[in-house]
Amino acid sequence: MMQTTINREFRMTGMGLHTGRTVTVAVKPAPADFGIAFRRIDRINIFTQPALANNVGETSRGTTLGSGRHSIATIEHLMSALHGMQVDNVLVEMDGGEVPILDGSARPWLLQLHRVGVRQLDVERRFFTVSEPIHFEHPATDSSYDVEPLDHFAVNCTVDFPNSVIGRQEAILNNMDEYAAGIAPCRTFVFLHEIEPLLHLNLIKGGSLDNALVFVNKELSSRSLRRLGKTFHKDPSQFRVHDGVLNTTEPYFPNEPARHKLLDFVGDIRTTGVLIKGFFKIYKPGHKANVAFAKFLIDYIANHS
Repeated sequence: MMQTTINREFRMTGMGLHTGRTVTVAVKPAPADFGIAFRRIDRINIFTQPALANNVGETSRGTTLGSGRHSIATIEHLMSALHGMQVDNVLVEMDGGEVPILDGSARPWLLQLHRVGVRQLDVERRFFTVSEPIHFEHPATDSSYDVEPLDHFAVNCTVDFPNSVIGRQEAILNNMDEYAAGIAPCRTFVFLHEIEPLLHLNLIKGGSLDNALVFVNKELSSRSLRRLGKTFHKDPSQFRVHDGVLNTTEPYFPNEPARHKLLDFVGDIRTTGVLIKGFFKIYKPGHKANVAFAKFLIDYIANHS
C-alpha cells in the first residue's frame, strides 16, 4: 500500500476553542515521507513542527505542539480526520496559535478532505503491525491501554464518569470505514461545573452551545441560569436541560461522549508518526494519557521493528 497526500490545498477559518481568536488554516499537499507537520506563519522565525508525541508540550483540555510563542494548540480533531482518511503527508500552515474548534468535531475537516480528495504517492506506506499483546497504564489519570494483534486498526473505548449524567459508556470503531459516519461528527463536551474554572484559567473563550455538549448534574437555579446567559451571551430563558444536556441540540448518539473520546484518541495516536495495525482497548482516555501512550509506543516500535 502506497503513501498518500491530498490533491490540492484547502483552507478553513474559525475561532479557537480556548483563545477565542480567529485563525485561518491552510492544509497543503506534501511529498512522501514528509509526514504531518504544522507551521505558524504569523511569527518572524517560522519553523515546522512535526506532529509527533515527543513534540507535544501541553495536554490540558487539548493536544498542543511546542510551547510558548510558537505553540500550536488543539490539533487533535484535524489529526483525527487525517488519520480517519488515511492521509500520510500534509503541511498545515496557520496564522495563529490554535486550530479552530469549528463545530467541536472532526467532521468539517473530514468534509474538506473528501472535497479535495486523496492521492497516492510512489513510496510504500509504513505500518507497524502488533504481533503480541501490549499493555500501558497511566496512573495519574487512571487510564489504561491494551493492544492485541489484528490485521487492521480498531478501537474499543470506555469512559467512566461516576456520579454524573454520563456515567460509564462504550464506543467501538471496528474499522476506518465506520469513522466518517460514526465517530467524526461527535462533538466535544464539558460539564457545567467545569465552565467557570476554565474561564478563570483564560480558556474556552471560543466555546459555545454550538460547538460543545454541556452536561448538567443538578437542577439549575435562576441565579445559575443568569450567570450562564452572561457566559454564553444568551437569554437565560432559552436554556433547556434535556436528559442532562444543556443545549438546544440533541446528542447525535446516546454515547456521544465516548465516541468523542475515541475521536480524540484516533487523532492523538497518530502522533506516533506511523499507522498501526492492532485492536486497541482503551479505558478512560484523555489527551495527557493518550500522548504518554503514544510516546511509549514510539519507543516500543523502535525496539520491535
